[in-house]
Amino acid sequence: KKVLFLRLHLIPTLYMTKNKILIVEDERITAEDLKNTLENMGYEVTGMASSEDTFYKSLHAVMPDLVLMDIFLKGKKDGIELATEIKEKYQLPVIYLTAYSDTNILDRAKITEPFGYILKPFQERELHSNIEMALHKNRMEQRINHLNTILKAIRDVNQLIMRVDTTVELLKKTCETLISNRAYSSAWFITLDHTGMYLDSASAG
Repeated sequence: KKVLFLRLHLIPTLYMTKNKILIVEDERITAEDLKNTLENMGYEVTGMASSEDTFYKSLHAVMPDLVLMDIFLKGKKDGIELATEIKEKYQLPVIYLTAYSDTNILDRAKITEPFGYILKPFQERELHSNIEMALHKNRMEQRINHLNTILKAIRDVNQLIMRVDTTVELLKKTCETLISNRAYSSAWFITLDHTGMYLDSASAG
């Protein structure tokens, strides 16, 4: 008789880190004021970009948790085009912070499914509540996506059980499946007999 055990390693959070925010704003004075406001609220500002080029440099230097995006920027791409790329490539929440409420602009902005749309001049309370709601919503979406990934991995493992012949092969392919589906960054399985003695094991990641 064999018993199959799954051991999950959870790393405890020893301290709370500040949420990181990237400011994309072409008006220097407004960007500085926004930076001071955010830091007073307890956030960490990872950078202040004013154009497409400086945006990519700031984004790749330190990956933020959220982007505050002005719509009209220096360069070829505006904030809406950059927000589209952020959603497709990085899955980061974006909040528009702009002085424009034109219907056409709003319609374009809606397509990117932003986590907020704040008109300048902004109120600190409105800014704070929008950021907190955006961060919370994004965390929930990430958890749901992770759970869906795990469910897919479980379905794939169930199919493996029907195809493999040995326990060692099952353990190995199960670990590889969990890693390839990105359900986990690492996996370790071990089989014991009814007395608790070691039989087989496999790991990945």
